[in-house]
Amino acid sequence: MNIDDFDYQLPKHLIAQYPAKKRDESRLLVLNRTDSSVAHERFSKLEDLLKPGDLMVLNDTKVIPARIFGRKETGGKVELLLDRPLGEQSDEGEQEWLVLVRASKPLRKDSRVDLPMGAHARCLDKTPDGSYKVRLKVGMPMTDYLLRNGRIPLPSYIQRDSDAGQSEDDRIRYQTIYAEKDGAVAAPTAGLHFTQEVLSSLRKKGIDMEMVTLHVGPGTFLPVRTRRVEDHRMHVERYNVSQRTSEAIGRAKKEGRRVIAVGTTVVRTLESAWDDMQARPAVGWGLTDIFIKPGYGFKVVDALLTNFHLPKSTLIMLVCAFAGTDFVLNAYSQAVAEEYRFYSYGDAMFIY
Repeated sequence: MNIDDFDYQLPKHLIAQYPAKKRDESRLLVLNRTDSSVAHERFSKLEDLLKPGDLMVLNDTKVIPARIFGRKETGGKVELLLDRPLGEQSDEGEQEWLVLVRASKPLRKDSRVDLPMGAHARCLDKTPDGSYKVRLKVGMPMTDYLLRNGRIPLPSYIQRDSDAGQSEDDRIRYQTIYAEKDGAVAAPTAGLHFTQEVLSSLRKKGIDMEMVTLHVGPGTFLPVRTRRVEDHRMHVERYNVSQRTSEAIGRAKKEGRRVIAVGTTVVRTLESAWDDMQARPAVGWGLTDIFIKPGYGFKVVDALLTNFHLPKSTLIMLVCAFAGTDFVLNAYSQAVAEEYRFYSYGDAMFIY
């Protein structure tokens, strides 16, 4: 497959810079895979599209302020985007992390980056995919340090001034209302539309809900750089499936009830963990670099709630794998014509 097969034209003014005033005021494009129909709804009406007994699975990861700024010993500016820890934090406040680095020149092995509050990072190695292994010494629990000094890593297409990463509005709205487990550097954006009222209405209708955790990594910000889709390699992300969720999914599949994934992160988690879920109910923590593209045979997910994704991205490829490339791209064309709002703070799609 060629990367251009997943391209589409999007006017810049349709890239949502701010969320809707109320989360569930977003529009909802509804795709029916059975008859290839497309309908236009509001997210607040999601319950009308679901059936009692449906099992909805959500991602309870929480975005951390993972972007921190420092300077090299030479004085050059450095931006670190934390990916994932490579071990436990020591009593002295040291911990190894995998990070992405933005600087005028690459970091050298053993070079030091000075960070706020007397903290620093020491470069240990550069990985084949361009990430860096660093040892961070911050002198306090990492969560506390990031809350004081880190910034929410908003996607580059959301334009802010230099201080907006610390804004209270983004810290609240670039987070699902059920976010619980610290570790993501990007929000599972399909979940941003949910309000307590919507969740309550779904429960009253008899929709079952379970949580998984996938800590979205910085790879979500990186473009596909290969012309041939099959040559692309995904970044590794951490996921967790509890015994309760595993057993609930097993019952739903056995009873023929739909499993509805809220977001591509849930799709990647469930499809990665399915073999383990069948073998044993307690899946626990795992790592996945699964690349779902057209031709993939879905094992778990029966319906998908998702946002609109960037052209030529692995996320739009996943959606095309689920619903068919022509169908998805035609639906995107309709969304553009109807001036839906796109990307993280934009509107949503429901595909069944």
